[in-house]
Order: sequence, then C-alpha cells, then structure tokens
Amino acid sequence: MRLVHLSDLHLGFRQYQRLTPGGVNQREADVAATFRTVIDRVIALRPDLVVIAGDIFHTVRPTNQAILHAFLQFSRLVRSLPDAVIVMVAGNHDTPRSTETGGILQLLAQLGITVVDREAKRLAFPERDLSILAVPDVPGVELPSFIPDAAARYNVLVLHGEVEGMLPAAVADRAGLEIKREDLGARWDYIALGHYHVYREIAPNAFYSGSIDYTSANPWGELSEQRMAGVAGKGIAERHLDTGEQIFHPIAPARPLVDLPPVNARGLAAAELNERIRATVESVPGGIDNKIVRLTVREVPRHMGRELDHKTIREYKRRALNFHLDLRRPEAAHRQAAGGPGGGRRQVDLKEVVLEKLRARPLDADVDRDTLLARASQYIDEAQAISAPAPLLVDG
Repeated sequence: MRLVHLSDLHLGFRQYQRLTPGGVNQREADVAATFRTVIDRVIALRPDLVVIAGDIFHTVRPTNQAILHAFLQFSRLVRSLPDAVIVMVAGNHDTPRSTETGGILQLLAQLGITVVDREAKRLAFPERDLSILAVPDVPGVELPSFIPDAAARYNVLVLHGEVEGMLPAAVADRAGLEIKREDLGARWDYIALGHYHVYREIAPNAFYSGSIDYTSANPWGELSEQRMAGVAGKGIAERHLDTGEQIFHPIAPARPLVDLPPVNARGLAAAELNERIRATVESVPGGIDNKIVRLTVREVPRHMGRELDHKTIREYKRRALNFHLDLRRPEAAHRQAAGGPGGGRRQVDLKEVVLEKLRARPLDADVDRDTLLARASQYIDEAQAISAPAPLLVDG
C-alpha cells in the first residue's frame, strides 16, 4: 500500500500589499497555484491513501476565494483517484477557539473526504485491511490511547501537533496539541505529522511533511532550517507501507524566495556600501523582478542609514514582489550598558521584544497572527524612522 502525506497548505495566506489584476492578494494567489501543482503531483503518483495533516486553511474564516479554490482542487483529487482513501484532520489554524463555532472543513467532507475536525477518531477501512487514528489539533481534545489496531494489517496515525522537545524553541506559531514522543511508539506503519513547516524525520516511521509553500511569519528561518537539514525545499512525502520506503517529492513554490549572501559594512564608506548592495542584488540569476528578496547588511552604523542610495532601493522594491533590506547595527551597540553586572546594561531592541510578545500572546480566532506581526513590524519601523536620525531597517 502506498501513502501520500501532505500538510500545512495554508490556503488563503496573505502577505505584502500587492494584488493580482483580479484584485486577489498576490501571495494568496501564489499559494493557490502551488496547491494546484501539489494536487497534480498527488494524482500522478496515484497512491492508495492520501492523508492531509492539518492547517488546510490559514485562518478559521478563510476568504470565499480560498474556500472555492480548495473545493475545486479537492474535487479534482477525488474524481481523479476514485479508489483512494482520503483522510484530513484539522490543524490549529482550522479550529475555532469556541466549540460552539463550526469550522469550514466539513464542506470538504461533502466531496467524499473523511474529515476529522472535532475529536480524535479511529477510522476503519476493512476492505483495505487499514486502520487510521486521526487526531486533530482542537483545544481541550481528549487524547486517545496511541495503540494501533491489532486486527488491521496497516496502521497509520495522522496528527497535527508538536512532538515534545522535537521542534526548535524559536518556532513562534505553537500548536495547541503536544504529545510525548514515547506515546507514539514504534508499532505504527506510519505516523503523518503536521504543523512544522520543514520536512523532518522524527523517527524512522514518523515524519513532518512540511508546508507546501513559505507561509509562516519567518520564511527566511525556514530556508535556513532547510539548508541545515539538507532538505530540498517544500514538498510532499510518499510512504510504501509494505517496505518502509520513504520518498520526499520536492514541489517548487509558485514564487521564488531569494536570501542573498549577507554584506558586512564594517570599515566601508557609504559609497562603497551602496556599491556592495548594488553588486549583490544584481548577482541574482534572472534578476529580482517579481521575486521575494532579502538582503542582510551587518555592522551598519546608525548614521549611515541616511547615506544609502534610497532611490535605487525604491527601485528594487518596485521590481521585486517584496524587497527586504535588513540593516543591522554593530554588535557592540546591543551590549552597551550602565549599571548591572560588570558595569553594563544590555540595550534591548524594542522591535524584537514587541514581536516576541505578540508571537506568544493568545489571539481571538478572527485575528491572523502573521498579519498582526507584519503590521506591528511596519508601525515600529515607521516610528523609528521618525524618531531616529537614520533608520535601521528599510522594508517594503
């Protein structure tokens, strides 16, 4: 039996202030295009079982455009794979905080998809000799006994949540559901996990498939984690339950993200720094047009901000979907002090403190955390630009 595992679609994700000619947020359209490509790949693989491990939508109340797109693409999947079992669990982004408020996922159940969005369920498919334990990320959900069905040939666990101690502490969007690693055991044929956005092996039989596109508040962190783990970007996972063979299928995102090599400004005059920035940006193969681009410049004295070539920077912002010039002060500036141990007082970066608090703060169901973080970052940048002689961050 062959299984395909995908997760964290985040349909309806919005970012930046660019619209398509039809008036749709460009990043929402990008994620929708990536999802079409994912459905194409799943259909081409023709698996016996498809599991979707949560966060189908980016918000509990997605846009009509996102709902329609999900319905059409999942309809295509069901029609193209009439003999496949398709199971979906709700993630924390899909789940209303109030148990009285219904979620949108039951709409997809009308297509013939088995949707588990309120409580954990053990699903039996006797004609396939298959048992699936499906665990959604629902506040206060009663965790089941993580014991496979001894009567079934194949046992699969589908769960949206965090395996205790396995995810980086820096992950801002924490799942509501956390389980102990020992609760999973080694008796499952496969454990399909959702929530973490980078493909990752937790155990030989347990994997996060990762998100299908860059839909977190920190896509650059995802790129860094992928590089460190040797993961070839975003994609979906395939598992052969009889042999244990695991295959990761990379899926190219609809829009490239380019994290340029950092520039160090130490000892440079403003003209030299402007030239370094220009040369680095122009080194991008195919140019930066319509791409999402970040350039980090380290060791930038505060006074140098106003001496940058802002006309050229504005042109970069016009050409790219988003151009983020991240200017960072010299390290010593963050350690200056008066009083405290060693005669010093650590200078705290206001923006870092505010964003960290907002990442941890509980939010109402209708408040999108990524949008809140982006707005807070924008407002702080604007305030600092007014009050300081030169900005530290130039962001589109």
